[in-house]
Amino acid sequence: MDLLNRELPAYFTTYMRRYAQLIASHGLNVRPGQLVQVSTEVYHRSFIALLVEELYLRGAKYVHVDFADPAISRTRILRSNAEYLGDTPAFFSDKYHELVESGAANLKVLGPEKPDHLVDLDPHAVNTVRKGAYRAAKHFYTEGIEKSKVHWCVVAAATPAWAQRIFPTLGEQDAELRLWEQIFKICRVDHDDFMARWEAHNDLLHRRASALSSLGIEELHFQGPGTDLRVGLSSKAIFKGGSDSTPTGDRFEPNIPTEECFTTPDWRRTNGTVAATRPFYVNGTLVKGLLITFKNGEISHFSCDEGEAAFKTYTESDEGSKRLGEVALVGTDSPIFMSGLVFQEILYDENAACHIALGSAYRGCLKNGASLSDEECRELGCNISSVHTDIMISSEEVDVDARLLNGERVRLIERGAWVGSFSVK
Repeated sequence: MDLLNRELPAYFTTYMRRYAQLIASHGLNVRPGQLVQVSTEVYHRSFIALLVEELYLRGAKYVHVDFADPAISRTRILRSNAEYLGDTPAFFSDKYHELVESGAANLKVLGPEKPDHLVDLDPHAVNTVRKGAYRAAKHFYTEGIEKSKVHWCVVAAATPAWAQRIFPTLGEQDAELRLWEQIFKICRVDHDDFMARWEAHNDLLHRRASALSSLGIEELHFQGPGTDLRVGLSSKAIFKGGSDSTPTGDRFEPNIPTEECFTTPDWRRTNGTVAATRPFYVNGTLVKGLLITFKNGEISHFSCDEGEAAFKTYTESDEGSKRLGEVALVGTDSPIFMSGLVFQEILYDENAACHIALGSAYRGCLKNGASLSDEECRELGCNISSVHTDIMISSEEVDVDARLLNGERVRLIERGAWVGSFSVK
């Protein structure tokens, strides 16, 4: 039974309702008559019921909830014939085509009921299932997500097992409540004026992204313990942060929470060594202590303390899975960083630290990116891949400098914190 069906503090219902309102209005920005899809795990059914109510109050035409069960996902990998693992039915693709063509809203609610349910399985089998699902929904990713034709948003909800990873000394119920409290605080719904706070935060991220774009950055240089990494940017690169907009001008927030300003690198100009500063999951396996060396844009060597087989398999998914598709800047002013917690959930941890992403790049971070063909993207060094996973690479010991097109060098982040005009809120 999930937390919402237990006796809770008086504030809890108020904050949960605000969280649902934030997602429906600021995150998805659902319009009257709009189709909405919500995908999540079955554990979150009580929260989803509350959220669906808010979506209909916003005027949604129809809300489709796609529940997944980790036990069933595990059973498929264990018991299905290997030759079928990459297959998906045609109606799977049809659904995602309709979401794009109708200009729908799509919400992903993260929060694993069983974080380790895939960890002991064959990493090749797990990756085959992932690749099959990606192929079936590729139109959705390339047209709906990359070109912002759908209102899309990713959020998280607490579970006992996830919470106990963060608060291992607490019992299940206490840990889950503590995690919900962190989610409420980080997402600003513990304040009566939470919507106004999000508008102000969104304005800050837009201003930072605009200032970064106007600098004319040719290369970002990350330096810290185990890290000396240079990431060259595409000649058409622009930074984004905060809300995005559809081609028709409707705003939505891709991630709640969000603290990053990110852009598309020229993958060919990535060189050096980088140490991951937080663990992260790849295909259900936690990767810890990762150290990567890049040479001429591709991973030439890596080592890690845990998760080596899963990470290796992931980087062999296709030719773009060893290359960078994103570089993002996050300062220690992030409330996620300031919490002092490692969430072991990419949505939260990527918004606590600067990060790079292996795999697919965001064409929206290129000037006129939505109109570029695959070939034009390749000419710019814009990576194309079936994977995308973020790797956190900063801490209080990491500096980030920018080398500009005019040869000038500008410090952006020092000991993890934004400096100069970028530190002003």
